[in-house]
Amino acid sequence: MPHPRMQRELQTVELLIGLHCREQHRHPAGLCDNCRELLDYARYRLARCPFQENKTTCGNCPVHCYKPGMREKIRAVMRFAGPRLFWRHPLLALAHLLDGRRKVPGPRKTAGGKD
Repeated sequence: MPHPRMQRELQTVELLIGLHCREQHRHPAGLCDNCRELLDYARYRLARCPFQENKTTCGNCPVHCYKPGMREKIRAVMRFAGPRLFWRHPLLALAHLLDGRRKVPGPRKTAGGKD
């Protein structure tokens, strides 16, 4: 992910999942298997996001590319770790809030110019 906007999005997700796993699962070394799987999935989805640097936050995006089960997991992580991110990484948390206020991307154009 070469664009700084996408790198910041990935950094935010990594910090949120790490914070959630440390405080909820108390895994002794790094991330537990479930959190590692969620992080790998989030990395995969961010790398393939059709909007890239023009995207809003995933929660406000018109294209929900997460599978339902993974979407529920990341929402649980966000509910728990989101408010705590302000205390640990206030600038990153503020940037995430501002990204959420971005204009929602419009429909994608196909190669033929038709929708």
